[in-house]
Amino acid sequence: MKLLLDEMYPRALADALRAIGIDSCTVSELGLAGRSDLDLFETAIAQGYAVLTENVSDFAQICAEHVTAGHHHPGVLIALSTRFSRRPSGRSTLITAIRAISSETLDDRLVYLQRACQE
Repeated sequence: MKLLLDEMYPRALADALRAIGIDSCTVSELGLAGRSDLDLFETAIAQGYAVLTENVSDFAQICAEHVTAGHHHPGVLIALSTRFSRRPSGRSTLITAIRAISSETLDDRLVYLQRACQE
């Protein structure tokens, strides 16, 4: 899995994901900070990244329009802010959810990450 983290996520999360074998980078690392969600999505597609975001409204629409037009994308993971904290103390919960789905095929999917049952 290759994962592009939307700009609400810190580099520390990308570093932690890389440490467990998930190829990750942030929007800032690609020089995309401040760019539109569509620009981010198009860059992710061009470079083979699925996107991690909590911005469900924009990305649900972008994904739907993209697939309806007959195009494909590597996937979008939605980490709702009501389920996952961006604070350092919540990082392990998010990493666990990403790891749980990391072996699945995400092509053309919009996936809402779930918290592990034992949490």
